[in-house]
Amino acid sequence: MNRFDFTPYRRTTVGFDRLFDLLENNARASQGDNYPPFNIERRGEDSYRITLALAGFKPEDIDITAQQNLLVVTGKKAEEPQTGEFLHVGIAQRGFERRFELADFVLVKDAQLADGLLRIDLEREVPEAMKPKKISVNGKSPLSVVEHGSGGEDKAA
Repeated sequence: MNRFDFTPYRRTTVGFDRLFDLLENNARASQGDNYPPFNIERRGEDSYRITLALAGFKPEDIDITAQQNLLVVTGKKAEEPQTGEFLHVGIAQRGFERRFELADFVLVKDAQLADGLLRIDLEREVPEAMKPKKISVNGKSPLSVVEHGSGGEDKAA
């Protein structure tokens, strides 16, 4: 088992406790169950998609809860009567709970279940008050929001 010791970093940093706790908890949790399998995809600068493989689950068997910085996906299959004797059981029919830690300002936009895949679309929406603003010297022009990824630097005239 790989164990990371963040003690030296905790001694010299302030305000990163949540990050270190997240890393330690994630390392502990990753030792466990890998069901259901999932993908995390970046679809744009501020949009993401989580796809979970949920063969045999119906929309009413799935519960998705979004809290601040946490997305919890839970599945509970209703008991179905067996009609025959199974010689091999390879399709998981058990319940699950999968947790995803979300960054600040990441919101769930949509969730769709189709063809055995649950797709959850996420988007980062930074409030206008939190966006960086360009401040002019001596107040010659009004404040303006700095566009993310503009890449160019302002040139003096």
